Amino acid sequence: MARLLSLQMLVVIAGLIAVYALVLWGTRPQHPGQTGGIDTIHSLITRIAFTGVFVALGYIHFNFGRQLRSEAKGVRRGVESW
Repeated sequence: MARLLSLQMLVVIAGLIAVYALVLWGTRPQHPGQTGGIDTIHSLITRIAFTGVFVALGYIHFNFGRQLRSEAKGVRRGVESW
């Protein structure tokens, strides 16, 4: 069961990358003459903010997946409650 959950944690990272690509595409700067929209400065601020959030979520899922994979192999990581 832990091996399956480990794989699921790594698949979530692929989903996060897909959503991040959608955010990058959605926040591309628009020239004021076309349709209005977001300018270059606000686009940069939005991309920096979302980059921090997605990197943190990816890091957390990677670490949980690594812990679950080692748990499936029978390796304890020094957590006394297990």
